[in-house]
Amino acid sequence: MKSILSTLDFLQQHIEGSLPSNAVTEMQYPTAISELLGFRIIAIAKGKATLEVFTDPSIHGNQQGTVHGGFLGELADAAIGTAHSTAIDTGESFTSIDLQIKFFRPVWKSKLTATVFPVRAGRTVSHYQCEITREDGQLVALASGTIMTLRGDLALGR
Repeated sequence: MKSILSTLDFLQQHIEGSLPSNAVTEMQYPTAISELLGFRIIAIAKGKATLEVFTDPSIHGNQQGTVHGGFLGELADAAIGTAHSTAIDTGESFTSIDLQIKFFRPVWKSKLTATVFPVRAGRTVSHYQCEITREDGQLVALASGTIMTLRGDLALGR
């Protein structure tokens, strides 16, 4: 018999290593893209998330030999989506309206940490900020995203 948990409870237990093998949630965790890219959720709270990833330019690199900006954008998008998935109710879903990112420093081989918090958590439209730092603590990129919560028929099949 499956144990249905809220996304927040599911992710908290996953991080703690106490998730029962029969536990499920409405959202799909881990996400396929996060598994492919090696993103790992290391902290979670309602509307907040912290993800980390180990980068290597031989895998994630651009033509200059640094980690590709699109990879950093995907990390921010995954972190923002994870944060918002903990803030919605059962039967709701969401979609991104926008994602903006500013780059400050290059990244080579490093552990990156993406930390997300809500700037404004609205009933339908919410705004988040994501700070991406290198393992030396330096800010690499700052992203902001706007998310729309979907309810009723709009949430079906999403």
